Amino acid sequence: MSSTPSQSRVRTIALIVACALFMEQLDATVLATALPSMARSFGVRPLHMSIALTAYLLSLAVFIPASGTIADRFGTKRVFNAAIIFFTLGSILCSQTTSLPLLVAARLIQGMGGAMMVPVGRIILLRSAPKSELVSAMAWFLVPALVGPVVGPPLGGFITTYLSWRWIFFINIPIGILGCILSTLLIPDIRSDQRTRFDLPGFVLSGLALACLTFGFTVASRGTEWTTAVPLLVIGTLAGTAYVIYARRRTNAILDLRLMRVQTFRISTIAGSLSRITWGSVPFLLPMMMQLGFGMTAAASGAITFMAAAGAMLMKFTAGPLLKRFGFRRVLIWNQLLATLGIAACAAFTPGWPRAAIFTVLLAAGFFQSLQFTAYNTIAYADLKPDRMSAATSFYTVFQQLMLSMGICVAAGTLALSAHIFGHHEPDLLDFRVAFIVVSIASLFAGPLCAKLPPSAGEEMSGHHSRPAPAKA
Repeated sequence: MSSTPSQSRVRTIALIVACALFMEQLDATVLATALPSMARSFGVRPLHMSIALTAYLLSLAVFIPASGTIADRFGTKRVFNAAIIFFTLGSILCSQTTSLPLLVAARLIQGMGGAMMVPVGRIILLRSAPKSELVSAMAWFLVPALVGPVVGPPLGGFITTYLSWRWIFFINIPIGILGCILSTLLIPDIRSDQRTRFDLPGFVLSGLALACLTFGFTVASRGTEWTTAVPLLVIGTLAGTAYVIYARRRTNAILDLRLMRVQTFRISTIAGSLSRITWGSVPFLLPMMMQLGFGMTAAASGAITFMAAAGAMLMKFTAGPLLKRFGFRRVLIWNQLLATLGIAACAAFTPGWPRAAIFTVLLAAGFFQSLQFTAYNTIAYADLKPDRMSAATSFYTVFQQLMLSMGICVAAGTLALSAHIFGHHEPDLLDFRVAFIVVSIASLFAGPLCAKLPPSAGEEMSGHHSRPAPAKA
């Protein structure tokens, strides 16, 4: 059966918007594979390179809250195009850095573009697709984006091993140009009818809290710089508390806490945050383990680690049928266990494992994790009105990026602590095993939270209909 015009239009928009997410995910995965080589180039310890990942995620978290307001005021097409250009220019700056502090500065600039690029793209998709087509639209949106993590590790490994890590940042240039052209031609320019004043005090307080907490946890994960980490964490906590008190009295707060009153949004945010701590650690831990623990080259490491992303991409063709058959609640509860086991199983890897066995574990882990996040990302918007989509997207994406950063910090901190306890100068295979187990524990707490969802949650989106309760005699 051929697609209706509405379905074709939604899919076209989803694929174009996915160019932005593809570029962002490709950038992250090629960088993760190159971190050990970059550490040698800058003359720093490999664990210190975690800040190159968290700096970008920090920039996203700080500037994403402004993305919805800016898109509503200036139009989604204009902001989306400008964000792609800014991200691409930031990539060029990263390629020219000569030290870790300069790389961190360039990644912060790059993150400013990413903060507008992906959230605004998601707003475009959410406002273009009816709820009955949202699961399908999200799947189409994420398929090209997941090609980035599939291609990224082997491509980044090849470039790092045989050329130079600096070349990995030039990959974004042709993708950015293509994204701008397609967006200009085919993306609708959506503006909100409601105009709200930009919440500058809220932006400053939330930005200060997110910046200090993220950098504080990153520095603390090194285990040796507490005189810097503790003040940052204290300031971040105080700023966060001040923002909560401030936002409760505002109707136009930049991060609207009232959204947490909606059950599906609240559970998706909190449970999804726990799951993202686990998954956020994988792009940092897995390439490091293959190169430092197994002694592989970047190219050999990339030829293995891409399988997790391949499993995630494979899942996208089954998300709709699975959610229709079992519903959001059951998928989120039981799939969470499978997803957690998949990541924990990485702790058992050794250099002697058959390559096919490692591929199988990573493929399954990627599959179940991707199904979990597809369900989270969709159910979050099930009970929200259209005029709340921009605020919800900003709020949700901030927590998403913050928890991915937290996953990297937890992984790096566990590696440093384990290496210290066992007397290792640099993390070895045992330390990576400990780290995989520790980060997997966080997502185990997500399942009980998902169990609080009603069986009928998200029925309009999934097409699943729970059985009616039996009539009383």
